[in-house]
Amino acid sequence: MFFSSVRNGWKTGLKTTWDLGKIIFPVTLIVTLLQHSPVLPWIIDFVSPFMGLIGLSGDAAVPLVLGNMLNLYAAIGAILSFDFTVKEVFIIAVMLSFSHNLLVESSVAVKSGVKLSVILTVRIGLALLAATMIHLFWSGGNELAKYGFVPTAETTPDGFGAIFFTGLEKAAIGVFQLAIVVIPLMIGIQLLKDLQWLDRFSKWMAPVTRAFGMKENTSLTLTAGLIFGLAMGAGVLLQSIKEDGVSKKDTTLAFIFLVACHAVIEDTLIFIPLGIPVLPLFIIRFLTAILLTLLIGTIWTKVEMTNGKEMSYGR
Repeated sequence: MFFSSVRNGWKTGLKTTWDLGKIIFPVTLIVTLLQHSPVLPWIIDFVSPFMGLIGLSGDAAVPLVLGNMLNLYAAIGAILSFDFTVKEVFIIAVMLSFSHNLLVESSVAVKSGVKLSVILTVRIGLALLAATMIHLFWSGGNELAKYGFVPTAETTPDGFGAIFFTGLEKAAIGVFQLAIVVIPLMIGIQLLKDLQWLDRFSKWMAPVTRAFGMKENTSLTLTAGLIFGLAMGAGVLLQSIKEDGVSKKDTTLAFIFLVACHAVIEDTLIFIPLGIPVLPLFIIRFLTAILLTLLIGTIWTKVEMTNGKEMSYGR
């Protein structure tokens, strides 16, 4: 049974990597090309005047745009290039924890059947709301931030050919990194399924998923997304949709939770060198995910019950 499980998990992992790679590869390539074009500076210049509304200087537009179009590492590299206050860095970190790598991660979520408008509204809305709340209610953090390290400077590729090759390299590395996580994950999941441990896990998580208005078969998706990230959670969910018949409602609720709180270990620890309090950052993300999912799940369930009663009365 062991070798059969490994073989089936390997096949599933390759299939999932292929499905997600078809999204990640072209998006990464396009974003890399945009990074070395006039488009990115134009976007930064456009959004700079609005930074003051959420307590940030115009320079904060640089890490915010880079973080949303690229990833958190690009944003942190940009943060280290400016003199921000602790409060500004904390606001930027909270915003990017909700809203980063939008093009890739949102595309992956859409692949799972979730509407793009829902993903973007939740992620950008939470980022702006959190920034506004911190700006209005936290009066501290006015001292200059002290960064714990200086990143290694990257050489800028010269010419379109070099830029295109850099984009291909980044895209290929991105898919490879996805594969080395997804394939072992799928093998492990297949083993857990064949040993019937997933059934036990689903039962343990049943009260949590029911509280969110979801069925037990979404528990694995939430766990994978919390630990490994939104793309990994999407990979597990794509497989669950095929095998377990996860409903559109449960898919949407799972992603609403994960867009607010995913890859909690990496995405939290990555901000430690910036000298900001990371525990409040984690608490804000986790509580927001719980409360938002509970609220939407409760409303959705009540609407379903109301519609069900109306249909029964109409018969």
